[in-house]
Amino acid sequence: MRPFTLYCLLLIAFCLTSHTPAAEVPAKPVTAATTTPAPRLTPTERIALWPGKAPVGDGTFEASTHELQVFLPPAAKASGMAIVLCPGGGYIRHVTDREGYPIAQWLNDHGIACIILEYRLPKLRHAVPLLDAQRALRLTRANAKRWHIDPQRTGILGFSAGGHVASTATTHFDAGQPDATDPIERLSSRPSFAWLIYPVVTMGEYTHTGSRKELLGENPPADLQRLYSNELQVTADTPPVFFAHAIDDKPVPIENSRQFVAAMKYHHLPVELLELPAGGHGFNGCKGPLWEQWKAAALEWSVKQGIIPVHQID
Repeated sequence: MRPFTLYCLLLIAFCLTSHTPAAEVPAKPVTAATTTPAPRLTPTERIALWPGKAPVGDGTFEASTHELQVFLPPAAKASGMAIVLCPGGGYIRHVTDREGYPIAQWLNDHGIACIILEYRLPKLRHAVPLLDAQRALRLTRANAKRWHIDPQRTGILGFSAGGHVASTATTHFDAGQPDATDPIERLSSRPSFAWLIYPVVTMGEYTHTGSRKELLGENPPADLQRLYSNELQVTADTPPVFFAHAIDDKPVPIENSRQFVAAMKYHHLPVELLELPAGGHGFNGCKGPLWEQWKAAALEWSVKQGIIPVHQID
C-alpha cells in the first residue's frame, strides 16, 4: 500500500473515532451534594409566657401570644439543672436555628432542662425583653416540681443580643412580689447562675450599636444608657457567671465580657471568662472546635460551682 493511501485510511479512522456520539461513552453519574438538616427537637411542651396581656414597662399592657418552648431531658438522665435560653439576633430577630434548638438538644443530652425564650423584640420599648426574661425564670420555678428541676439551680443563657437580655436579667431582678394577684409574680426572678456567650453587655463605648439602637434609640438618654450597661449594675448579690468570647470579635468586642468580669472580681464573686483566640462573633458560625470548646468549658465550670454533678458532663 502506498504511503499516501495509508495516510488517508488512518485519517478517516481518526475522524470516525472523534465523532462518536457522547451517549456512547459511559459516564459517571453526577450526584448532587445534599445536606440533610438535623431534625428540629420537638418541645416537651409549650406554655404561655403571659396570661393574654404582657406589661410594656410603662404601666401599659399589650396583647401577647408568646410561649416558652420547654425541652426536658429523659427522666433517667435529668440532673435537676435548668436553663432559660435567650437566642441572639441583634434585637431584630431570634437566631433559634443555631443558638436555640441545637443547644436545647445538647443540654438535654447532659441531663439539663432547657426553656427557650423568644423574648419580645424591643422596638425602643426597653423594658420588654427584661420583663420577658424575668417572667420566664419565674415560670420555670413555678413548674419546677412538675418538670423535675431544682429552683435553686435554674439559670439563664444568652448569646449576643440574647446575652444582653440574659446579662440584664442577671443584674436586674427581685425576690418576687408577695402581694401579687398572679402567683407566678410572687416567685424570684434572680437566676441561680448565668452563661453569657459573646454577649452584648454594655450600652457604652464597646456596645453593639445595632442592638443599642433597637433597644434605646439613636441617642439614648444617659440614665437609660447606664441602666442597661450591665457591667455597671453588678452588686454583691449578682449570681455566678460564665463567659465565652473571642478576642477577634468585631461586632461585639470582648471588652463587653471583660468589663463585666472586672466588676464581678471587684465584688469577689464567682466568674470565669473563656477567651478564645479566634472565631469572631459566633465562633465560626456556631460550629467546629471552638464552638465545642465553650460548651465543654461551661459544663466544667458548672461542676465546679456545684450546679451539676460531674458524671453529667461525660
